[in-house]
Amino acid sequence: MTALLATSSQFGYGDSPRVLIVGAGLAGLFLGNLLEKANIPYEIFERAATIKPLGAIMCLHPGVMPAFEQLGIYEDLMSFSKLGLANDFYNDKLETIANMKASNTEATIGYNMVLFARPELYDLLFKRIPSHKIHMSKRLESFDQDHVGVRVQFTDGSIAKGDVLVGADGAYSGVRQHLYKTLDSQGLLPQIDLQSMSKGYISLIGTTDALDPSKYPRMEDAGCESQYFIGDGDTPYTWVTFTVPGNRICWNIVIQLGLDKTSEKDAKALDWESQDNKTMMDETRHFKTIYGTLGDLFDATPMERISKVYFEDKLFETWNHDRTVLIGDAAHKLLPSTGAGAVNAMQDAVILANRLYDIKYNRLEDVKAALIDYKEERFNGVKEQYPQSYISAKLLYGHTFWERVLRNVLFNWTPASVQRNQLLKDSAFRPQANFLPEAPKRGTVNVIPQKPSKRKVEAASV
Repeated sequence: MTALLATSSQFGYGDSPRVLIVGAGLAGLFLGNLLEKANIPYEIFERAATIKPLGAIMCLHPGVMPAFEQLGIYEDLMSFSKLGLANDFYNDKLETIANMKASNTEATIGYNMVLFARPELYDLLFKRIPSHKIHMSKRLESFDQDHVGVRVQFTDGSIAKGDVLVGADGAYSGVRQHLYKTLDSQGLLPQIDLQSMSKGYISLIGTTDALDPSKYPRMEDAGCESQYFIGDGDTPYTWVTFTVPGNRICWNIVIQLGLDKTSEKDAKALDWESQDNKTMMDETRHFKTIYGTLGDLFDATPMERISKVYFEDKLFETWNHDRTVLIGDAAHKLLPSTGAGAVNAMQDAVILANRLYDIKYNRLEDVKAALIDYKEERFNGVKEQYPQSYISAKLLYGHTFWERVLRNVLFNWTPASVQRNQLLKDSAFRPQANFLPEAPKRGTVNVIPQKPSKRKVEAASV
């Protein structure tokens, strides 16, 4: 007999849709935090027995800050973050390529970009999910959906039932794979969605323990100055260092696929899971940074905080069908060169939470309409960011001749006005939860209007 997990109807939220979230990454946890505030019943199912968040640097820009304020966690975020104030670029001999100083944008945009260690944000979001609403060691096996609801089967024999299934389980989403297999068998899946993701780079990442600030310069500065070290033609690597609170350094080593035998070794990419790191570490220990060699940083970093991952990209066309919907990397995988991946995943969660809040009844047609609205509201905005993410990766990590030329021209000759206009454009979309009090207006930038809440419009008309 299979074990039946407690369904959300037991939580007493009336006719609100019961939401099953597969994946306890940042997208799933952020959505869970939003649904908790909206009093929408939900449960989160994570395939891992324990979570070991990637020990990497993260950056967030103003596009998600209002939602953080609405959730009451903006100050918590700032407590473990540093302001991103500058990017310095060097060659492998520590000779300057470019210095790109960022002005304080709080007056105009309302917020600054912040940088921090990824596990800090994960812990913040995870701790706010009631323990009875998150289930570990739950690997999805299959699911089916109909006019009554959605039924999810896990590999341990347990099942869960709900009204909406959210695939927040990353680039190798089990929800997406099962959904696409079903749609393909019915002739309903675009052929582009069957194509593999593009793999452009391999990255080794980690965060040190606390370091002695007397031996490591700039550790105690309030702002974060990011250093990019770009190797020459014989060293096709880019290595990056960032300081984060707690006198720690986040580091990142990136190699472009196809330019070195190391990058061509057969390693199974499992969406932010650790791989064998020793080969790349041995080959890069002698690389110079302003803090000494990379080997010095390796030695100050616990092995469990070091991971090797692929940088991949793909925009899937199919995000939803009937009662199932995808968010974050499960729907769109951007190259992590601008921080857009995490920001877009959280923006997905905000918009999806708004559409779930507006579901009046749990009939199939109502759920389908809400999920279609979510995709229509998000798809074009994400699509517009793909060229920017791709070019940014070329500028930061590319080592072909033309990529080096492009980097030199854009980093040293782009007018400040062009940079400012791009920053204003990137900061204009900052969705808020329709079911929470609005965050205060910050800055003078014109914010892109978002779709109003149907429920609030109906209530106001009564």
